[in-house]
Amino acid sequence: MSKRRRGSRTGRPTRALRARRLAGHPADDLFERVVVEVLSTIPPPFDRALDEVAIVIEDEPSIHQRRDNDLRGDETLYGLYEGIPRIEWGADTFPVPNKITLFRIPLEDDFPDPDDLADEVRITILHELAHHLGIDDDRLDELGME
Repeated sequence: MSKRRRGSRTGRPTRALRARRLAGHPADDLFERVVVEVLSTIPPPFDRALDEVAIVIEDEPSIHQRRDNDLRGDETLYGLYEGIPRIEWGADTFPVPNKITLFRIPLEDDFPDPDDLADEVRITILHELAHHLGIDDDRLDELGME
């Protein structure tokens, strides 16, 4: 079986606005509806961190994302945080967009049951939000979140 990694690090809008931001239009497929529902259940204080990142849905990691994360041909990601973690922000930091990308095909392939898919999307979003907050994979593993 191929290796799957959950993710890698490299004024508040309403939840409805956040949903429309996902793909530039209202959720119209099952995966987008699952993501929108999961986003509405992210607890405080993590829900506030959602205001600092864009949530993007892509089919699979790009060639650049695969290369940057040292993925072999049989490996993929469920999600990816790209940006500057909050703990590294400073007055001299050049602003770059913070983004969490969810990869639809690997998630749907590995979790065909809608409830299981929703659970894994939630775990993946929380995992990537943790990277945004400055928590690395080693610490996530220590916390039992890897």
